[in-house]
Amino acid sequence: MKSDKRGGPLLIIISGPSGVGKDAVICEMRRSKPPLHFAVTVTTRPQRQGETAGRDYHFVAKSEFEDMIKKGELLEWANVYGNYYGVPKGVLRQALTNGLDAVVKVDVQGAATIKSIIPDAVLIFVAAPSTSELEQRLRQRKTESGIDLELRIKAAREEMKRLPSFDYVVVNYDDQVQLAVSQIEAIITAEKCRVRARSIEI
Repeated sequence: MKSDKRGGPLLIIISGPSGVGKDAVICEMRRSKPPLHFAVTVTTRPQRQGETAGRDYHFVAKSEFEDMIKKGELLEWANVYGNYYGVPKGVLRQALTNGLDAVVKVDVQGAATIKSIIPDAVLIFVAAPSTSELEQRLRQRKTESGIDLELRIKAAREEMKRLPSFDYVVVNYDDQVQLAVSQIEAIITAEKCRVRARSIEI
């Protein structure tokens, strides 16, 4: 994806329910080394197999996260299924100041919070082809079980109802993650062609 400087830097929010493949989409976007800054979320949840600290997430202790909250270092944060997640302001602000479009991956609640703070953020909802397929993906990934799994499935159904509050929707079909990435790149290109450029301030 080539850099396009016709508009100002964008804050692109990638969101959607658990299990839709947000991580896979972000990973595929990184592969092509686009001129984008990918924000790394801070979390207190345990590191999962295959994840790289500092790339997938910044893994911190609960006390350190709470200290970041007190110091106002997070753009938004939330307690999700008993774990804290937050988006650091500093590096994100620096990227935008340098003219880079920034990509942030958050849950649906986090997307709504960011939109309330930065109305011109571009919200992209990543969805599964159907609710039944979403539930199947959650069961197959086996990162939760029992009550935790059922809570995630219930939450995912509720999060799907938040779709109308987003600017765009991208359906992530099985084995077609590149198609989802191509659609996100097309959205970014279209945003750069807006008559009224978005204004992002953090």
